[in-house]
Amino acid sequence: MTQECWRQAMQTKMQAIEANMTWDVSDLPSNQKSIGLKWVFKVKKNTEGKIVKYKVRLVTKGYAQQQGVDFDKVFAPIARIEIVRVCWL
Repeated sequence: MTQECWRQAMQTKMQAIEANMTWDVSDLPSNQKSIGLKWVFKVKKNTEGKIVKYKVRLVTKGYAQQQGVDFDKVFAPIARIEIVRVCWL
């Protein structure tokens, strides 16, 4: 992360997150703990092997949560094929 190319990619990603209003800053309830974040780095290359882009993602450490302790309900957003067909037409 000391290289300028990674810092620029991180800054661009944070600007996109803020522009899309992805999250709101709020106070954490006293009986809860926050979920950690981490950066995932990837170098995109073309077919010749030359670097095209330095790509970063900001992801949550959801694997650190425990059901019943950190959350109560589990929700996985999926689309049924019937819904996709209706929307497609």
